[in-house]
Amino acid sequence: MKIALSTYSLQRRLEERTLTQFGCIAKAKEMGFDAIEFVGIQPHDGSSAGEYAARLREECERLEMPVSNYTVSADFLRCESVEREVERVRGEVDIAALLGATSMRHDATVGYPEGARGRRGFEDCLPVLADACRQVTQYAKTKGVRTMVENHGFFCQDSERVEALVNTVADDNFGLLCDMGNFLCADEDPVHAFSRVAPYAFYAHAKDFHIKSGMGPDPGDGFFRTRGGNYLRGAVIGHGEVPVLQCLQILKSAGYTGDFAIEFEGIEEPERGISIGLDNLRRFIREVYGQ
Repeated sequence: MKIALSTYSLQRRLEERTLTQFGCIAKAKEMGFDAIEFVGIQPHDGSSAGEYAARLREECERLEMPVSNYTVSADFLRCESVEREVERVRGEVDIAALLGATSMRHDATVGYPEGARGRRGFEDCLPVLADACRQVTQYAKTKGVRTMVENHGFFCQDSERVEALVNTVADDNFGLLCDMGNFLCADEDPVHAFSRVAPYAFYAHAKDFHIKSGMGPDPGDGFFRTRGGNYLRGAVIGHGEVPVLQCLQILKSAGYTGDFAIEFEGIEEPERGISIGLDNLRRFIREVYGQ
């Protein structure tokens, strides 16, 4: 069981260009992480994604920082062609293999485009999403990569929906990345949601949020609205309202022994927020798993 740093946690530094993804590896090592999760490939030197991924893998091996997961975007509803989107995501599977990752998370969809006519329910689009995810995971299986969707993107975020997607795909190479905070984006209680989906978990994100009711005034910069109009702001793990310890207990009860990645998106300086969160998560894991 390893704790990884998601490079998304350092996205502010990547956008400032004070860090590259190579720098993220070194930073994760310096901070005491066991592994790293890459969110997309972001070449800083004009090289191709494949070339960059191969070099990132070499650097990870040199620093003894395994790649615990690879995360990419995808949308099988808001695309011009499902066939082309499946092919593009299969290309990302190739990148995951170049990185040495044995798992990859991709989105399913953020929902129907604005103004779309006709039926808009999840059950209506489930066959399309499941078929696309199945095609991707069947290809990924030939590369030794397991694929997942995450509770992410508002439309395909509720525990009932991601559970239905996994069971409709019905392939043992396809599961869930369970994010402890993201169910709140769909106004779903994380304990209730994790109790439902923990048996399908291939990977887990530790994340925390501050929560304010949508009945109150807009709390200002740093907060965003949930699907139901409540307010969330990224928090240091252990500082917010997400029941991180209880989510760990639920995962353990379901038999989960995989890795965890910290995904920090608070307004604090990333290095400080990540460091405190890592200390807290290690303590929580020791309490729950005894390691």
